[in-house]
Amino acid sequence: MNNVPVVKIKAFRAIDDLASCRKFIEGHRRVLDNHGIDKITSSNDEWAYNPSVYVILVESLDGTKTYGGARIQVADGKTPLPVEDATSLMDPQIHDIVKKYAKEGTSELCGLWNSIEVAGLGIGSFFSTIIGVVISPQIGVNSIFALCAPPTVKFSQWVGCRVVTGVGNNGTFYYPKLDLLATVVLLEDSITLPYADPQAREKIMALRANPVGVIKDKAPLRRIEIEIHHDLIIASK
Repeated sequence: MNNVPVVKIKAFRAIDDLASCRKFIEGHRRVLDNHGIDKITSSNDEWAYNPSVYVILVESLDGTKTYGGARIQVADGKTPLPVEDATSLMDPQIHDIVKKYAKEGTSELCGLWNSIEVAGLGIGSFFSTIIGVVISPQIGVNSIFALCAPPTVKFSQWVGCRVVTGVGNNGTFYYPKLDLLATVVLLEDSITLPYADPQAREKIMALRANPVGVIKDKAPLRRIEIEIHHDLIIASK
């Protein structure tokens, strides 16, 4: 990366671009391996063939390097959301909670990751979370679940999520290992965002109004300016 990091973020339906899905899978697995995590519900490759899964991929402008991303899985009544697979053995109430919100269209933002090369730039947390919310109207969902590591809880709350305290230990579980804590959060209204930070809401609405273009933004932790080329139009829904 140069002094002013430049990245491309695209959003697409998984089954429409299996080559990009493969980039995502390989990059995510490398990150998990680096952290000694060999079993996580969202790290398999079955999702790439699920028509209810959408992908957010962050890469170099020429597509030769993959820097991170996330996925959104829409609840379809057939395949459980990753948060259900991850936590239901510890607390089966998660199924009823997801089912309740699925009536109006719900989903899960999952599989967030970033490469070591862009660590601290918010690629796999801050920006991916924002884009996940941006595309929610396109994919027909009104709410978004997520299972967050401690550093990403604050980003989820910034866009308007609340902790789902009715499951686990006030919303927390040890996952994917006994020494790692995860928190279940929910964005109850991903369309109008009544509980989002005003700045977050402004960013999201601006991207919805201009889903293709180039913006400059700052990484939340290192305050480094990033040039982002984005294409957030889902070609197939």
